[in-house]
Amino acid sequence: MSKTYETLGNLKVGSFIVIDNEPCRVVEMSRAKTGKHGSAKAHVVAIGLFSKAKKTLVAPVDTQVEVPIIEKRVGQVIADMGDKVQVMDLESYETFEVEKEFIDEKIRDKVQTGVEVEYFSIMGRRLIVRLR
Repeated sequence: MSKTYETLGNLKVGSFIVIDNEPCRVVEMSRAKTGKHGSAKAHVVAIGLFSKAKKTLVAPVDTQVEVPIIEKRVGQVIADMGDKVQVMDLESYETFEVEKEFIDEKIRDKVQTGVEVEYFSIMGRRLIVRLR
């Protein structure tokens, strides 16, 4: 199971949400008051974790939205393969590749062979988030 459901009104800035089948982090959220004939609306602005694209969602606050289940894991970089890095999970010893374009620019240059990293496993994809 890679997703769960949450009401839109319960989300906060910094929460995660799935918009257009991509996991995103909420960066801005506002609520409009209830009108004469309707329910309160929430306006959510989120940034895609992989595409870095800005996505917006406007819906009633009681709408059920998908929230990705994020596994936070620790791994070690075992090879730099140009546009990808190979990482070994330090618990399961599973090896996998992460594309460098998905790594944050601030840490991309520091991700080298032998370095321990924290990564998220989200909806079948992996994303290096910080160095240890």
